[in-house]
Amino acid sequence: ERIFVAEGYEGATIRKIADEVGVSSTALYMHFQDKGCILLEICERTLTVLLERNREIAAKPLDPVVRTKMMLEAYMRWGMEHPNAYQLVYCGRPIQTGLWPEDTLDVSGQAYETFCMVVREIAASGRLRTGTAVSAAQALWMACHGVVALLASRPNFEWADRDELVQVTLDGLLNGLVVD
Repeated sequence: ERIFVAEGYEGATIRKIADEVGVSSTALYMHFQDKGCILLEICERTLTVLLERNREIAAKPLDPVVRTKMMLEAYMRWGMEHPNAYQLVYCGRPIQTGLWPEDTLDVSGQAYETFCMVVREIAASGRLRTGTAVSAAQALWMACHGVVALLASRPNFEWADRDELVQVTLDGLLNGLVVD
């Protein structure tokens, strides 16, 4: 992950990756056809974790605002737990789509759609102060993305406590958007 983030897709060579993990290039080729397959594995693995968390939270018999907050918190914590993969998936230049099987491209979309279903429940109950379910879901996701992306890309900035940043972000967003 670190090599792809630091060097970009073009700069991440099989030799650099093999050196990083302590194997020969030949040994790496025995497991992966090319570097695109390595990047695919990294992204699939981390996105699947996010999708599973969203599905688990969405299925809970809780108020949709509570579930929305839980999903957004899980998203931010997932990004903080996997900063390199997060940057690869959500912050880097898009990789040529020919490298990615269609079902892999869809894992991120499934995670987002699971989140949107819960935001639609809030909208359907008439609890949105402004916007539609679509614009509310996008604004919430984008705002949380900004927190994670800045934490990952500016690690030397003197940020407030991460837990506090997460809670202040979520409380501010949801208190401003949702009628109690």
